Amino acid sequence: MRRTDILTEPGRGGEATATPPRPGMVWLPGGTFRMGSDAHYPEEAPAHAARVGGFWMDRHQVTNRNFAAFVRQTGHVTVAETAPDPADYPGADPALLVPASVVFVRPPGRVDMRDVRNWWQLMPGADWRHPYGPGSDLRGLDEHPVVHVAWADVAAYAAWAGGDLPTEAEWEYAASGGTTTEYAWGDELTPGGEHRANLWQGEFPVLNLAADGYETTAPVGSFPANAFGLCDLIGNVWEWTSGWYGPHEPQQTCCAPARPRGDAERASYDPATPGVRIPRRVMKGGSFLCAPNYCRRYRPAARMAQAVDTSTCHLGFRLVVRP
Repeated sequence: MRRTDILTEPGRGGEATATPPRPGMVWLPGGTFRMGSDAHYPEEAPAHAARVGGFWMDRHQVTNRNFAAFVRQTGHVTVAETAPDPADYPGADPALLVPASVVFVRPPGRVDMRDVRNWWQLMPGADWRHPYGPGSDLRGLDEHPVVHVAWADVAAYAAWAGGDLPTEAEWEYAASGGTTTEYAWGDELTPGGEHRANLWQGEFPVLNLAADGYETTAPVGSFPANAFGLCDLIGNVWEWTSGWYGPHEPQQTCCAPARPRGDAERASYDPATPGVRIPRRVMKGGSFLCAPNYCRRYRPAARMAQAVDTSTCHLGFRLVVRP
């Protein structure tokens, strides 16, 4: 998801310290796991062995309450609250270069599913304080995941909080909970009829039955934790990782050298928009907008590209700390 649509290196090893470096973090011992999938979307292939060292990870996604504390202390202004630089968007209509973020707007009826503009809008006035656009606010949403945060925003929060964004491999290892099952909790999407994540039930994008209890975001921790004690790695909101988007390649396994940073960043540019050189990071986990009839990315192996300049109503983050 990009504004323009609308106009692994393993972690270091080490032992856990006696207490979490930040409140609400969980220690993951690290190890070798099967990363990716050969059975779903092509960008997930090939499945391969990957290794991560031990690390701490936030039990929950960063919430509106957490992010508000950061903004109060630092005065940070998010990308969505800032007018874009015209030099970054050659040929763009100047009227569109205003503070804005991407918001899901349900269409009135069935639409062409090949065109995401039928349900995504770049909405002026949408930002983390106004998650559904002008006129909305955060009343009752303190414990919901913060959204409308672009890469610069999550990187600034991480620096303030003394953490990092997880690598793609760290994130996928954490979401898997040490298992090799289809989903983070087993091989059935709703075992025994129980919803294990905040997803879309019904026909996307026109009918959401909200059988899991939530039509948009849910308070963090509303669904059972995985085997590592981590919540909401699947569903609720997508999560930023530090990985530059590109195909799974041998250097993402445990034994081969990583691609130089500059090469990986340049390779992440979207070939469909050669005139717009905006790099893309990997986002993981799916969101409340993922539905069986459209986006079956509510699995640890699923991945999508996210332009670093773009924030949305269904993308948040959590942090890691490495020893």
